[in-house]
Amino acid sequence: MTKKTWKTYLLIAAMLLPSLILALGIILTPMISVVIQSFQDENGNFSLEQYRFLFTDRMALDNLWYTVWITIVTVIGAIAISYLLALYLRFCDTKISKVISTLYLLPRFVPQLVAIYAMMTVVRDSGLLNRISQLFGYNFKPGLLYNAKGIIMMNLWFNIAFATMIIVAALAGIPDSIVESSRDVGAGKIHTFFKMILPLSFKDVMIVMTFIFMSNISSFTTPYIIGPNHPKLLGVYLRDQFSRMRYERAAAISVLIFAFSSISAVVYLYTNLKEKEWEKTGL
Repeated sequence: MTKKTWKTYLLIAAMLLPSLILALGIILTPMISVVIQSFQDENGNFSLEQYRFLFTDRMALDNLWYTVWITIVTVIGAIAISYLLALYLRFCDTKISKVISTLYLLPRFVPQLVAIYAMMTVVRDSGLLNRISQLFGYNFKPGLLYNAKGIIMMNLWFNIAFATMIIVAALAGIPDSIVESSRDVGAGKIHTFFKMILPLSFKDVMIVMTFIFMSNISSFTTPYIIGPNHPKLLGVYLRDQFSRMRYERAAAISVLIFAFSSISAVVYLYTNLKEKEWEKTGL
C-alpha cells in the first residue's frame, strides 16, 4: 500500500470520526446504559428479576405474545396484499392500474395521528358506517376499535403503501424479456412467477418484511389510541412501566424489543449474504 493511499484512508477516517463519535454518544452509549439497567433491581444491584418477571408474569406474557401475534399478522397481511398489488401495477397496463399507481402512495403523506382519528370517525360503532346503515334500517357496528382487529387494520393502512412502493421498484427491475422468454418455452403464469419473478424480487421482499416487523414490534401510537386495555403491545406496556417509575423493568422491555428487532435484522443479513454467495458462484 502506497503512502498516498495511506493518506487517503487517514483523511477518510478523519472525516468520518465526528459522525462516529456522535453515533456512539447518541446511540451506543444509551443502549449500553439501558442494557445494564435492565439487569439491576431498584437498589442498583445486579439482578435477573426484571427478565424473570417478564417471562413468568401472566399479564406480561400476554402482552408479549399479543405483540408478536399482531406483528406477524401485520407482516404477512401487508406483504400478501402489497405483492399482489405490485404485480398488478407492474404487469397490467390498464387505465385502472395507472390511476392506482398514482394514488396508492397517498397514505404515506397522511400524518399518523390524523389517519387514526379519521379512521375512528368512520369505523367506530357510532361512526359514519353505523349512521349510513341506520338510514337503511340497520344498526351496523363494525367492532374495529379497542381490539386487535383495529390495530391490524391501521397497521395495514400505514404499511401497504410503503411495501408496495418497494416491491413495485423491484418488479420494475425485472426485464420483460425474462418473462417473455419463459412464456416462449411454454411455461405458465404460475410457473413463471415461482421460477422467475419471485426469486428475482425475494431480496426486496425480505427488506420490506424486516422494516415492517421492526416498525410494528415497537409501535406505540396506534395501539395506545385504539388498542385494548389488556393485553397491550410492548410499546404501550413499556410506557406504562416507565410512567410508574419502574425504570429497570422498562429497560428490560426495551432490551426485549431490541432483541426482536435484531432477529429480523439477522434474517435480512442472512438473505443478503446468500444472494452474494449466489452471485459469486453464478448459479
